[in-house]
Amino acid sequence: MKIILMGPPGAGKGTQAEFLTKELNIPHISTGDMFRKAIKEGTPLGVEAKRYIDSGKLVPDEVTVGIVKERLAQDDCRAGFLLDGFPRTVPQADALEKTLEELNVKLDKVINIVVERKALLERLTGRRVCKGCGATYHVVYNPSAQKDQCEKCGGELYQRSDDSEAIVGNRLNVYEQQTAPLIDYYQKKGLLLNIEGNDSVGTVTQKIITALGRG
Repeated sequence: MKIILMGPPGAGKGTQAEFLTKELNIPHISTGDMFRKAIKEGTPLGVEAKRYIDSGKLVPDEVTVGIVKERLAQDDCRAGFLLDGFPRTVPQADALEKTLEELNVKLDKVINIVVERKALLERLTGRRVCKGCGATYHVVYNPSAQKDQCEKCGGELYQRSDDSEAIVGNRLNVYEQQTAPLIDYYQKKGLLLNIEGNDSVGTVTQKIITALGRG
């Protein structure tokens, strides 16, 4: 199956991608993985992407799309793939559609994991990290038995600055602004599957498998 996986920060997209690629026996293709592979192999697009990354700039859409095309043209994608982290905008979706046409490939479904904003904030702001050993906890899902101290080394637990409600809220705002048009884009094409993501990991996986007609 040829699938795009979408979901806001904190929706558990990475975990679902891991389960789904095993269940469906297809490669998990993330933008980060594609960049690293292209750069490591020294492809022309990889070299160009590295130039932008090394200078702290965003990689332009045309370079990203080119790397996506290189990756999707490889043998292990013939039977299907799960594309994660791309596209993020409607122009990228248009470019992807053109690329897939050139490769004579059709998307089967776009999975959109839906989680309430309140739950996302709880998940993302609840992380606590030990100043001593770096162990990770969560105030709701994985609290330390020692309250504000690490169970392993007794170190102080703290909230990282990028886990603050203000920064997490901004990340969610950016995602919503970028993807609201994209959700509509794939809805109109009849490809979108909205999956309720507030349940347990296993339940969400089963919902997706069933929605894909594989359950």
